[in-house]
Amino acid sequence: MSEYQKSLDRPPSLRGDNTLRLQKTILSLVLAAFIAMPAFAGELNVPPKGWKALFNGKDVTGWYGWSTKNPETLWGMSAEEQAAYKKESLQDINQHWSVKDGVLVNDGYGLYLTSEAEFTNYELMIDYKTVAGADSGIYLKAVPQVQIWDYTDEKKFGIGGDKGSGGLWNNSKGAKGKDPLVLADKPFGEWNSFKIRQIGARTSVWLNGKLVVDNAIMENYFDRKRPIFPKGPIQLQTHGGEISWRNIFVREIGPDEANKILRESSSSKGFESVFNGKDLTGWAGAVNEYEVVDGAIQCQKGKGGNLYTEKKYKDFVVRLEIKMPPAGNNGLAIRYPGSGNPAYQGMTELQVLDTQYPGKLAPYQFHGSVYGLIPAAQGYLYEAGSWNYEEVTVQGTKIKVELNGAVILDADVAELAKDPEVLKKHPGLSLLEGHFGFAGHNDPVQFRNIEIKELK
Repeated sequence: MSEYQKSLDRPPSLRGDNTLRLQKTILSLVLAAFIAMPAFAGELNVPPKGWKALFNGKDVTGWYGWSTKNPETLWGMSAEEQAAYKKESLQDINQHWSVKDGVLVNDGYGLYLTSEAEFTNYELMIDYKTVAGADSGIYLKAVPQVQIWDYTDEKKFGIGGDKGSGGLWNNSKGAKGKDPLVLADKPFGEWNSFKIRQIGARTSVWLNGKLVVDNAIMENYFDRKRPIFPKGPIQLQTHGGEISWRNIFVREIGPDEANKILRESSSSKGFESVFNGKDLTGWAGAVNEYEVVDGAIQCQKGKGGNLYTEKKYKDFVVRLEIKMPPAGNNGLAIRYPGSGNPAYQGMTELQVLDTQYPGKLAPYQFHGSVYGLIPAAQGYLYEAGSWNYEEVTVQGTKIKVELNGAVILDADVAELAKDPEVLKKHPGLSLLEGHFGFAGHNDPVQFRNIEIKELK
């Protein structure tokens, strides 16, 4: 047995200074080795279970070139035109992108590497290493960007460079997520690791294990009045400085998991359940035309009528989950007086409608719209038979609808309420108090996990 091993059996007070120093040195070396471990400890470019690799470690198969350009330009092309463009773009990609020892390297120029695969709700893991003075980023659903840059470059301190990477830099000034919550970059020459989660437009970013963006809405750089696209590719931006990438993995998130994440990411403070999951206690109106099925309120097939809370509300936020059959139709009654048609006698009916509804629809008839008046953005509903997570904020004359993580309506009816012709058809538009409820239209649409928070 060595003298060092023997010393471990002695009380600390009897161990020599040399032994203690040796132990500290060994501990320091172990810690240094642990810190120096690569960001991904598994085999290079091999995804963990449940994930898939976007980069094969050999070439740019599965990628093409695009830039900071509205992807709707590409999506508007025919299949043949898209294929021709993508093939041609690879000439530029091959000039500026290369693969060496399982690492994807860009020289700082050329088109951005853009994934053929497009995603709705997902998690992305990716490692990167860049150089001093670099300025790059990751585009989500083809929208800029999760920022990557040199946090030591004093020339960029005025625009937030000193705050570090990971922020949603193209969000509006002062908007949540624009600047990272903490500085988490590693020194140049070391690999950094991102984990990015995006559900709808709700985006969270972890850099080197630290949360830097917490459930922020990512704005649509190409049109800030619209939410980011329902689905889109991942892009690796080039911006004048060499950058290397590896371990590019993605995991898609289904509706049920997405709904759970959205609810858990939203503060529950002040919310009260208005449905006990068992019966219609606390509800009034068409109670005989609705039923409780598997913990959800369901409009009986072939029946309709307005079901609403016994309690009235002024300003409030309601969050709930909605499931529709194919072509299912219902509505959310907002500030309903208790009689008449919610779309006219109430402040409004927010449309609940499946995308498979037959016939030609006016823009203000799609899901989430202020019925008959203000259209909501389309394309954010899940397929019929899936649960959708929705939050509606009603404050004064303003109404905001967030569906599956994307704000599809953000409107103020104040000007409309001043128009005599509008008020003639919608006399309840200026109501500032009323019931919350459902406007049934004979389809077995379901509602569950219904919670309301009153705003003071």
